[in-house]
Amino acid sequence: MSSTATQSLRPMVDRVRRAWRTSPCPGFLHWWGGELRGLLPPRWRGWFDGGADWYLLQCSGSQWTLRRAGHGEPLAHWDDAGDAAVIDQRAPSTVLAAALRHVDREDLRLALLLPATVVLRRILVLPNAARDNLQKVVAFEMDRQTPFQPAQVHFAARELATSAKAGRFQAELVVVPRNTLDPLLTRLRTAGIAIDAVDVALGDDKLGINLLPPEQVPRRTRPRLRLNLALAAGCVVLLALVLGQWLHNRQAALTKMQVEVDSMRGEAQQVAALRQQLQDNAGAAGFLARRKKNSIGALNLLQDVTARLPDSAWLERFTVDNTGRIGLQGQSQQAARLLDALKDSTLITDASFQGSIQPDPRTGKERFYLTAQVREPAAGSTTLAAPANGGSTR
Repeated sequence: MSSTATQSLRPMVDRVRRAWRTSPCPGFLHWWGGELRGLLPPRWRGWFDGGADWYLLQCSGSQWTLRRAGHGEPLAHWDDAGDAAVIDQRAPSTVLAAALRHVDREDLRLALLLPATVVLRRILVLPNAARDNLQKVVAFEMDRQTPFQPAQVHFAARELATSAKAGRFQAELVVVPRNTLDPLLTRLRTAGIAIDAVDVALGDDKLGINLLPPEQVPRRTRPRLRLNLALAAGCVVLLALVLGQWLHNRQAALTKMQVEVDSMRGEAQQVAALRQQLQDNAGAAGFLARRKKNSIGALNLLQDVTARLPDSAWLERFTVDNTGRIGLQGQSQQAARLLDALKDSTLITDASFQGSIQPDPRTGKERFYLTAQVREPAAGSTTLAAPANGGSTR
């Protein structure tokens, strides 16, 4: 059941892995990590190096050679012929272990490198729908693209970064006959050497495919990954605890400050009420007399406005508030000329439109709202006082 579930999830995992590889994120993270490592002292940089460390095995007759990927100099070599094994008295696995004793076992990866002359490589142009099942598609195309049947070869396919026509992509099919690869795998198993991949030589490096049958790929445990995941989970838990404690402390401080502010607000309100009461009592005696002396009568204002507005204009609302601000709302044939009609008034000043003039489609006139200010009366003049709460005429 576990194997079936793994196989059903493999296409989705492959899509996610492919989307990650084609995104700009890996390149950015590689550049960023390199920049950060460059800031560290040289002896510290090795602590942050990680990932697979590939070593390559190559066979020429009975001679085997081990070297590191990307390097041309050999690290070890042995002969698995019968007489050479008797002379050397050292098993190939022992020679290999001695050459790799300084390599971290978790990062160590061993690949059998085949010469380019024993493999067949073909470039295929496939529709985008084949990306999710590339291995099955190339297996179906095997007899058309190569002279072999799928059962006669080990094969692998990889997607190429080269551009293709719209709706298609390029892939490379790599094929090696079973009668070429299987004897080499048998010799390695007999020598007690387990490999992680079978690849093709490309200069001092490898092509980047894996011709090893899936059932022979070793399952590696990764204790460092488990430790890193556990440490990451611990960091997340500690971060959550720190954030929770920080929020709790902020909430406690906020609650304390709120209590103090509420107490001070009550005292301030009491002081403000007493101050207002004192001001009201001090000014109440002369308020009405001053207002009557310094105010202009609402009837006088209305009479002045009525005399100055043209007959084509009529008011819907006329208001005067306690501060002497006048509001005129109505309609007129030419509302823009009302300011000229009011500018010579001895009772009204600072006339201006509030908002924009809007045409009224029902009456054909222009609707306006005009504001002005009552002019301060001259010293010693006596007029009829306006109501204390303002007036309104419709």
